[in-house]
Amino acid sequence: VQLQASGGGLVQAGGSLRLSCAASGTITSIKNMSWYRQAPGKQRDLVATISTGGETTYINSVKGRFTISRDSAKNTGYLQMNSLKPEDTAVYYCKAYIGSHFLRADYWGQGTQVTVSS
Repeated sequence: VQLQASGGGLVQAGGSLRLSCAASGTITSIKNMSWYRQAPGKQRDLVATISTGGETTYINSVKGRFTISRDSAKNTGYLQMNSLKPEDTAVYYCKAYIGSHFLRADYWGQGTQVTVSS
């Protein structure tokens, strides 16, 4: 099982980006999917989570600007980021709790850089 994150890039303040997180391999189930971010010199923080049933949670600093979603048929999660601010600059990681035939575990994507210029 692998998670592949993509969609990062350089954008001006006020712009938008859409991150994707695609799971591949022999997958029987995907439970919660989450996005984290880690700025230089800081710890990795949880940004948003979506449950199997579609319930979402966000940290206060991104509420109203970011939207987490998932496409279960494609085993893919998304993070739509609007009204981006320079303080959103970080490496963004996705995480998902994935079941395969013999194992259920948390998997991490490799990270995608988001840079917001002022």
